[in-house]
Amino acid sequence: MENRYLQHFLYPSSLFASKEPYVIKTILGSCVAICLWDPKLKIGGMNHYMLPNWNGNDLASPKYGNIAIDKLVERMLYLGSDIKNIQAKIFGGGELLESATGNSNMIGERNIRVARLMLEEKKIPIVASSTGGRRGRKIIFFNDTGEVRHKFLEKKVY
Repeated sequence: MENRYLQHFLYPSSLFASKEPYVIKTILGSCVAICLWDPKLKIGGMNHYMLPNWNGNDLASPKYGNIAIDKLVERMLYLGSDIKNIQAKIFGGGELLESATGNSNMIGERNIRVARLMLEEKKIPIVASSTGGRRGRKIIFFNDTGEVRHKFLEKKVY
C-alpha cells in the first residue's frame, strides 16, 4: 500500500504538510510528533520537535514545540483547512535518557504537555496518542487517510 504514496522522511526540528497523498515517516525518542489531519479535505501534516518551548534566544525554529505546533497549524490553514475540521494525533515523548544521578530531565513529559496545552487552546481534538514510556517509536502517517502506524523500537534511541 505504501508504494502508491510519495514518501517524506521527517527529520527533527521540521514539519511537512501537503495536499498530495504522502506517507510521512519519522523516528522519535523524547521528541514529539503531532499529526494533524483534516478529514473533510483529506489532507494532513506532521511536525517533529525536540524541546517544549522557545525561550526567545537563537532562532524561533520548529525545534521547539510551541513554534512547531503554530507553524503546522498555519500550514494546514494555508492548504485550505478550516481549524474546526482539524484533528490531532500525538506520539513520542519517551524518557530515554537518564542523568548521572539516575533522573531524567523530563524533556519527553514537557514535550507532551506543550502539545496537549496548545491543541486544547486551539480547540483541536486529540483523537489518538501514544506517548511517554521508555522506548522510541517509528511513526508512519498517511496524510490522505489520517491513518498512523507506529511501532516501538527495541533499542533505545538517543
